[in-house]
Amino acid sequence: MNKPVQPMSSLSLKLPNADRSIETYRLAASRTFPAKLEGTLNRVAFSAVHVVADPLADADPWLSAAVDWDRTIAFREHVWDLGLGVAEAMDTAQRGMGLDWPTSLELIQRSVRAARARGNALVFSGAGTDHLAVEDAKSLDDVIRAYEEQIASVEKAGGRIILMASRALAKLGRNADDYAKVYDRVLSQVREPVIIHWLGDMFGPALGGYWGTADLDKAMDTAVAIINAHAAKIDGVKVSLLDKQREIDMRRRLDKNVKMYTGDDFNYAELIAGDAQGFSHALLGIFDAIAPAASYALSRLAAGDDAGFHDVLGPTVPLSRHIFKAPTRFYKTGVVFMAYLNGHQDHFTMVGGQESARSTLHLAELFRLADKAGLLANPELATRRMTALLALRGIEA
Repeated sequence: MNKPVQPMSSLSLKLPNADRSIETYRLAASRTFPAKLEGTLNRVAFSAVHVVADPLADADPWLSAAVDWDRTIAFREHVWDLGLGVAEAMDTAQRGMGLDWPTSLELIQRSVRAARARGNALVFSGAGTDHLAVEDAKSLDDVIRAYEEQIASVEKAGGRIILMASRALAKLGRNADDYAKVYDRVLSQVREPVIIHWLGDMFGPALGGYWGTADLDKAMDTAVAIINAHAAKIDGVKVSLLDKQREIDMRRRLDKNVKMYTGDDFNYAELIAGDAQGFSHALLGIFDAIAPAASYALSRLAAGDDAGFHDVLGPTVPLSRHIFKAPTRFYKTGVVFMAYLNGHQDHFTMVGGQESARSTLHLAELFRLADKAGLLANPELATRRMTALLALRGIEA
């Protein structure tokens, strides 16, 4: 089971409610999780990790990204210490929402070097078409060339690939044949098996109708057909549709050598636990915010302690559903706020100015849910930082 709880906390602070009242919130008893993996894992688990902005850079946040590289890599070291893999330069890193392709490539290069220095820690990196402006994409060949360029750059850096969904392809792809043409060409060239990412339009509105149709049943037929036809070139598929039954259905249809990586930040606990017919591995943005709990829960699952797994991971789900609530694409704000509360960075500044994407009420509820799940690593520090943010936003202690 989990580490012993600490005595009931005496910490409290003023938090706002939706009715504009201010309550005195008393923190719950804390839980402690190991800072490094204890035991082994029987699931492959990636954390899609964020980047730490440089708050002292003289840059225009809406126009250019200023990254604190030391803190950014230190956070990846934290994730690796916990036995999790790093899914690099994905949407959690604000890819396409503040982080452009040149900066993403530098991030990938630095992360791969850091992984090698640890004896090849697990890292896969996003390759997409985001350097090709959607309005400049005129043909499927343009999309293929864009994919080829990024794949070549990631492979040159020594990286493994997560093949990201393409907004340009979503614009141009009219049917299953169009998608088959692009994926056939791209997958035929990769050096090592890749992870395919199917990202729903709740994460990126421009990705609506991916696989050539708005009908999700038909879209899944197309995706499964392409993936199974190229099973030797595919390590797994990450599905981010926030629909657990669709993920289960797809999981059961995949070639036996292709892994399912859940990207369902609403239902990950039960999908990872699985059923008599199988289970999902994990590639999740929420694992950035809950990495210590995720690591410990997964170690309990591997040890045959199913109750311990659910005891630890279950309470994190309400927090994740809150962080990823609509508009889901703004979940990065909550992920970075958790890193700030837990001392992984000294500021709540984000590339693209995305710290402003969620309301004060949203962040207050995040604090409550993180506390209830035992995810505030240092409750005193978290309380001080939450109090300071509230004061900045007009709520005095």
